[in-house]
Amino acid sequence: MKLSLTIVPILLTGASAFAPCPVQKSATTTTTSSSTSACMSLGKNQEESITLDRLQFIQQTMAATAAAFTFLPNSANAAKYGSFGAGSPEVLDPSTAVVDEEILASEPVQKAFAAVKSYKKTIEDIKATLDGNNQADVGPIIRKELDFVQLRADLNTLNSAFDEETQRGTDRLVRLIMQDVTELETANKQKPGVERSEKRLSIMYGKLDKLSKAFADYLAFV
Repeated sequence: MKLSLTIVPILLTGASAFAPCPVQKSATTTTTSSSTSACMSLGKNQEESITLDRLQFIQQTMAATAAAFTFLPNSANAAKYGSFGAGSPEVLDPSTAVVDEEILASEPVQKAFAAVKSYKKTIEDIKATLDGNNQADVGPIIRKELDFVQLRADLNTLNSAFDEETQRGTDRLVRLIMQDVTELETANKQKPGVERSEKRLSIMYGKLDKLSKAFADYLAFV
């Protein structure tokens, strides 16, 4: 909107410079004829000069417009942090995390911390199981070792050791972890007697890779 408001006055101002020569009204025909003759007396050379000036003005305006657009946010920057966008308050550097050492040292938080590390190891164990047998049913492991309710409770308990600003980053990771665990279990489900396809296996490996990274990123805040 600011860009539009800036360009419009420029166009209006520039356009007035190329307005046709006005014909002054007078009570007598002689005055009108004289004004008209004066305009026509510009001559061919002056008309060519005006045409050139118009062309230069248009070129300069287009160049200014293009330059202004280069400062607008682009899709590459917007995609930098996925759906949260560039500069999002939910995208934080773990090195800037603020941790309450007293809360972190408390028994419940330490227990949750150890549990989160074990969840990350479980993800690696599931990958190893599939490496050994790509038809293995890992559902029981997911339901037992990555119990949805307990997983969420442990992540939230560990999260309590961070200040509010840091939690804007860790909350995002918690949501991603919970979503990917659910989708991993869904991808694992297979009809009896039907072999797991390469496509479904690829989806499972993709979810496991995302979970491994998400847990690592989350633990990096501690």
